[in-house]
Amino acid sequence: MTAIATSGRRPWLVYALTTVLLWGVWGALSGLSAEHGFPETLVYCVWALTMIPPALYILWRGGWALDRSPGAVAFGMTIGLLGAGGQMLLFHTLTIGPAYFVFPIISLSPVVTIALAFLLLRERTGPRGALGIALALVALPLLDLSFGRGGTGGLGWFVQSLLIMLAWGVQAYFMRLANHTVRAESIFFYMMLGAVLLAPVALAMTDWTRPINLGLDGPWMAAAIQVLNAVGALTLVYAFRHGKAIVVAPLTNAGAPLVTAVLALLFASVVPGPLKMVGLVLALIASLLLVSEPERDSATVPS
Repeated sequence: MTAIATSGRRPWLVYALTTVLLWGVWGALSGLSAEHGFPETLVYCVWALTMIPPALYILWRGGWALDRSPGAVAFGMTIGLLGAGGQMLLFHTLTIGPAYFVFPIISLSPVVTIALAFLLLRERTGPRGALGIALALVALPLLDLSFGRGGTGGLGWFVQSLLIMLAWGVQAYFMRLANHTVRAESIFFYMMLGAVLLAPVALAMTDWTRPINLGLDGPWMAAAIQVLNAVGALTLVYAFRHGKAIVVAPLTNAGAPLVTAVLALLFASVVPGPLKMVGLVLALIASLLLVSEPERDSATVPS
């Protein structure tokens, strides 16, 4: 991965687009597990396990050079627990709140990342990139709009949705910040460790009184789908290593749903509603603007 990263003029873009593709395909397939009787809480456990092979692979490629300094461990575990903890909270939030409000709120996590990167890391972009960021932030809630039945749990779901948005936005910021001093391989290893440590919580949240599919289209299909998510998370770490958070975050968050929607249209003939279609068009324009933005103050971090 390091060789690839240093060979191109814009290595962050290769990694970001790889994340977009992997997460886009994952998004198109992720609902299949629950449809086949394998609960989301167990899908989380499978996802945590699929993080292990790529984490060990990149450590092996790097000569097993795991950074064990307190700073590296703190950064990596913070990143991992913020992401995994947000997912845990999402399971509960969706049981008490309407999904068609929860997901648009969560989708605005890049706002947090961009604000932190702008204020604390002094990251900047040109007019084209700024327009792309603005369009992506407008598109994200539209992409996640899903008018359906939701729970009724007062405003607790709203607070929890904000907490998830904050957790994932801060996670992406720390992912960029950590890459200044910690090897990407070590960051991802500790991310994997954080995800695995929370697996018992997901097991405890599982409703074992309901039938659970343990066949090939249960945990095994879930693993085949979730490995796309895991590898996408790995390439995202490298994207933040070589690129600016204010560009990488909106590009990956807007681009992946675009790929998912195209795949749904091609293979399932699912036509998005008017608002989601507007979001897709805005996401496409935003992605093109962010991809074509000339490099400025190219971010460099230690190899």
